[in-house]
Amino acid sequence: MNIINRLIDWMITYDCGDTKRIQHLIKVHALCKYIGELEGIDAGTLGTLEMAAILHDIGIKESETQFGNCNGSNQERLGPPIAMTLFDELAEEGYVISQTTIDRICYLIAHHHTYDNIDGLDYRILVEADFLVNMWENKYAPEAIHGAYENIFVTHTGRSICRRMFGLED
Repeated sequence: MNIINRLIDWMITYDCGDTKRIQHLIKVHALCKYIGELEGIDAGTLGTLEMAAILHDIGIKESETQFGNCNGSNQERLGPPIAMTLFDELAEEGYVISQTTIDRICYLIAHHHTYDNIDGLDYRILVEADFLVNMWENKYAPEAIHGAYENIFVTHTGRSICRRMFGLED
């Protein structure tokens, strides 16, 4: 099994019984891959982005256990240590992921709800994909969607998807 499918499989088990969370990670991953490919990011960065997309909400379960909510800052703080445990498990299974890649994935997990100082196209795409899914899943009001379009979406592909998905005028 390749690493992407292994991570998806692990997260489905980790979020067992939480259909909404599993569906969310699948949608964010698919959008990240699509936007990343259309934006022309290199294969290594795309792989890092895909892994981060699959794991981006890994801190939610622990946040709900500890604090009774899935507050973005809590999940950003709690997610990377859980991901590190997973990466140790994967290494024992023979999967090889460079420390640089692991560090970037953990950074993206720890910042995916932080919208200022976005450093890197992988980070930008993860934020945009997560927003696209969250706006639909959480039934954002039209003015909130328009505000996100104006303030969050930067990539040509992300802006195009947002316009077409939500019927926005340019």
